[in-house]
Amino acid sequence: MSHSVALVVIARDEAARIGRLLESVAPWVDRLCVLDTGSVDATIDIARASGATVGQFVWCDDFSAARNAALAMADADWHLVLDADEWLVSGGESIRELAGIDPGFVGAVRMEEHFGASGEERADSWLSRVLPGSVRYAGRIHEQPSHSLAIRRMPIHIGHDGYAPAALAAKRGRNRRLLEAELAEHPDDAYLCYQIGKDAAVYDEHELAENFFSRALPLAEERAPWRCDLIARRLFALKRLGRHSQALKLATVEQIACAESPDVFFALGDVLLDWAVNDPAQATSLLAKAETAWLRCLAIGERPDIAGAVQGRGGRLAAHNLALVYEFTARPEMAARLRAKFGLDTRQLLG
Repeated sequence: MSHSVALVVIARDEAARIGRLLESVAPWVDRLCVLDTGSVDATIDIARASGATVGQFVWCDDFSAARNAALAMADADWHLVLDADEWLVSGGESIRELAGIDPGFVGAVRMEEHFGASGEERADSWLSRVLPGSVRYAGRIHEQPSHSLAIRRMPIHIGHDGYAPAALAAKRGRNRRLLEAELAEHPDDAYLCYQIGKDAAVYDEHELAENFFSRALPLAEERAPWRCDLIARRLFALKRLGRHSQALKLATVEQIACAESPDVFFALGDVLLDWAVNDPAQATSLLAKAETAWLRCLAIGERPDIAGAVQGRGGRLAAHNLALVYEFTARPEMAARLRAKFGLDTRQLLG
């Protein structure tokens, strides 16, 4: 028996990017389904020109409601759920193979976030985006598929650039408002607190970010897949607030739970370096501790399987910072060897 496979998208004012998404997925699915939530640009025209069936939805401040309406419109055996600021990098063959697989599990795809001013920084996560036809979403924002099925990681690689500066500026305030409304209904939801903290940090509101990260941590399950990302982000917020000793205490408490997270040790090294710069009397001791933290990053290596892991923190980025410490502590030979091993040059080192 052949099963139908559909791409399912909700979109609004995504004329600049929706064509990229549809073009990347079209060869691998039976149909493209786009639910527009109120575009005033050419999103609808571009989607139709790309071969998509387009429906329209009156936005009601509820992402799950829109997602579920889009899923009902698609009405396929398998749904690949993506956003307009995402695109298929690789793994189309695995999408096509769904036609011969009974829809009895949820598929997780590798999501690669492109962020920073240049878009060259990367972070990885695994998200449940391949859904059997009956699965629906819950949650006003940062909605999640609701099911009791097994989750299977699939060799599908998705790119996402919705955190580029221009995109963030356009979204400012939208997510925060919805997150706060959801949190008012679920005040002890650790994940919502974590997401509000992330949103605040993106816009350099570090005091607010720390308030929500500190609220999220005691509520979070020890095995929550995003716990180490929460710790790394909280360390960064504390650094920006100049609360170095508090950050060190946090890292000490969490170092066992996050023993395999290069991001946490990278963030700790960053805290210690900033502390050393601001407290020269303790610089020698603090730089030694930062060196240990970044060596730990290299010992762990890259861990793209950990939610929120930033590419390079288990490799070249940690090596960059270690080389900087070696230079500052009169060990140029060690810095040179490290730069050679990781392909760093002096301009990168000093940049």
